[in-house]
Amino acid sequence: MVSLSSTILQRLQSPLVIGSVTIQSRVLQAPLSGVTDRAFRQLVRRYAPVSMLYTEMVQATGVCHAQQLEKIMDIDSGEQPISIQLFDCRPDFMADAARKAVAEGAKTIDINMGCPVNKITKKGGGSSLLRQPEVAEAIVRTVAVAVPVPVTVKTRLGWDDEQINAVEFARRMEAAGAQMLTLHGRTRSQGYHGPARWDWIARVKDALSIPVIANGDIVSVESAARCLQETGADGVMCSRGTLGYPFLVGEIDSFLKTGVIPLPPSSVVVLRCAREHLGLLWQYKGQKGIHQARKHMAWYVKGFEGAAPLRQQLCQIDTVEAGYDLLDGAIAQLEKAAAPDAIAPVEPQTLAPAM
Repeated sequence: MVSLSSTILQRLQSPLVIGSVTIQSRVLQAPLSGVTDRAFRQLVRRYAPVSMLYTEMVQATGVCHAQQLEKIMDIDSGEQPISIQLFDCRPDFMADAARKAVAEGAKTIDINMGCPVNKITKKGGGSSLLRQPEVAEAIVRTVAVAVPVPVTVKTRLGWDDEQINAVEFARRMEAAGAQMLTLHGRTRSQGYHGPARWDWIARVKDALSIPVIANGDIVSVESAARCLQETGADGVMCSRGTLGYPFLVGEIDSFLKTGVIPLPPSSVVVLRCAREHLGLLWQYKGQKGIHQARKHMAWYVKGFEGAAPLRQQLCQIDTVEAGYDLLDGAIAQLEKAAAPDAIAPVEPQTLAPAM
């Protein structure tokens, strides 16, 4: 039985205060490149109406040269609260991009200091800043002065196992003006492999006075509860657990507020969500959206008979109509198979407080 102490649960039911911004949820949707666009965020927002959402990571240089300006401009007025995540290694470019982001409605500016991808680290951004703490500190300090909203940082444990500097690095970010820190419990060299080391998140939480958000292996309500119990973190950020499952942020938020684990959506509900996601990508991006939808469909389609061939077909669609036909056929089959009297009711679960 997974448990949260009554003291921790009570604390997590209060708002999350990030400097001058108050958020009515302790569960955040991570920025994910190629995923957390307007279409995806619209679905997450439906199930998590008060959680902080994040845009895709945007390079500050691209914003300043107008090449990626549309990424921070593609925010709907109903998306609040929302944060824009930036990356770069030049404080002046970061400050300029942050000002533009605030003008578009960003409630906070998040600085990526954790992305492990080579094309990012080779440019001096992402997790490469873990090896350049002076530069990281200058970026935070410059951006914090440039904008009237809180500046936050998302980072990792260190570059590799021999260079874990999470506690020292986090302290420097707080001293430079960061008002919240999200820590992914892996090193850069780990990428996304191996278990997240939540014990390091607990050490960083003990070292800071600003909110610390736990990230890494948050894939269910149960894993979120375990992480919060073990780390004492001020909240959790969901990343890969939301791929093909935009319900997760809302499920965890609902549990923290009620103590009850929501019933998971049926395969029919998930496929209907996939159909809507496909339509939104087509509406917002046209043919490019259809091509992007292929990977999303692969993430949605699993866990039921016939999922494998359906997934293969959806990964080859070229029109929105083709996708609709495939999904509608699968939904009809599942509904036909699920006779009302053939399904035993499932009682909601409650995570008992720890003694």
